[in-house]
Amino acid sequence: MKSQLFQAQQALEANIKTRGNTFYPQFHLSPPAGWMNDPNGLIYHNGLYHAFYQHHPFDENWGPMHWGHATSQDMVHWTTQPIALAPGDEWDTDGCFSGSAVDDNGVLSLIYTGHIWLDGSGNDSAIHQVQCLATSQDGIHFEKQGVILNPPPGIMHFRDPKVWLQDGEWWMVIGARDIDDRGLVLLYRGSSLRDWQLDRVLAQADAEMGYMWECPDFFPLGEEQLLMFSPQGIQAQGFENLNLFQSGYLRGKWQPGRDFTAVQNFVEMDRGHDFYAPQSFIAADGRRIVMGWMDMWESPMPGKKEGWAGSLTLPRELSLGPQGQILQRPVAELTRLRTEHYTITPCWLDIEPQQLQQQAKTIELELSWDCAASSAECYGLRLGSCLELYVDSGEKRLILSRRSDDEALNSERSVAIDTTSELKLRIFIDHSSVEVFINQGEACMTSRIYPQPDDRQLALFADKGRALCQGGLLWELSSLQ
Repeated sequence: MKSQLFQAQQALEANIKTRGNTFYPQFHLSPPAGWMNDPNGLIYHNGLYHAFYQHHPFDENWGPMHWGHATSQDMVHWTTQPIALAPGDEWDTDGCFSGSAVDDNGVLSLIYTGHIWLDGSGNDSAIHQVQCLATSQDGIHFEKQGVILNPPPGIMHFRDPKVWLQDGEWWMVIGARDIDDRGLVLLYRGSSLRDWQLDRVLAQADAEMGYMWECPDFFPLGEEQLLMFSPQGIQAQGFENLNLFQSGYLRGKWQPGRDFTAVQNFVEMDRGHDFYAPQSFIAADGRRIVMGWMDMWESPMPGKKEGWAGSLTLPRELSLGPQGQILQRPVAELTRLRTEHYTITPCWLDIEPQQLQQQAKTIELELSWDCAASSAECYGLRLGSCLELYVDSGEKRLILSRRSDDEALNSERSVAIDTTSELKLRIFIDHSSVEVFINQGEACMTSRIYPQPDDRQLALFADKGRALCQGGLLWELSSLQ
């Protein structure tokens, strides 16, 4: 593996020198160059946060998957580390697919899916997938230990292990696809990272819940247990499930040795265009944190013209709301990015927009609207010609509308809101993304946007009536690049 890692690292370092930066994220974890997708192996270990990710270092397109690696002391400022895993051994010839990281008696250990194409690259109808182990003594360099788990009979799609230690026993959930083309999550119990037994089918799709469940995660939150996963093959219905693939959770009850009992139907975690494969980890102080891939399969990625593709969302803290709903809020550490700040005074908007900034490149914005007092049909925030985030009073929805020269990027996503009360928004805008947190994290919307450098004027607006903005704050954010 050392020669394969060396070649991958050499290719990455060469590609960094020619990478473009017009759309390159300034405060989101992104590949130094090349391709990135799913976050892997998120963990706090020996005083550092580690984020691994699916990575193709040779160019900006999806290819044989490696594991990229970055470390941080605060989940905000990330340092790129050498590539952790490269494919090429007999059990992972065509890819080191997604997985997780654990501390095994002080040893940082990666559990990942070894992938092999059986009938040509890209032919998903003929593959072999196994779960594999790699370990590190220094947290940077990893040695592969080989296969630790083979798929059960009749299962071909068998990937994305999430492993945790509970009451002295190891547990693992794996995403799978059964012979009837239904997604499911398998639960394993282990006496060590090398010795596993199938415990049960933890959850399984009905006819409407997709043919494959990827990237499962299973963890407690308060008195609840969340099964978080990314189903493939769900059909769009109205405003729901509009992306090619979804990510969300089932909320329920579970104890070791018993079945998982869901108490709520599947809920999408993010209602924007670009959110997939979220994974959670425990922060140093016990908070449950989630990060996801901030892109979507088969979507245009203009960053490819600059020699890179993919980014991760900002880290989000999960908590339970007063009615048992899941709340997602940006981690408190992100305030360390703030530099200059400006007060947005309360104002009425009607015909004339109110300019906030001529060049909004990397900003955080807190904004409040009095929906009950506002009569405008539409009102909200506009970024140049590429983004509008606005309330549609008739539909009673918050709309995120993005526009681009590429027609495939011209579309809307939305979430229902209460237009009889206050609407609070916290918004992060980077060079090619927007993340919106609604009413203290009751809903989220994440989308990639691609404004040209001279098309980033930020303004408040209202159409066909008046709207009351209750004011807010705007911060410029420092760049990590």
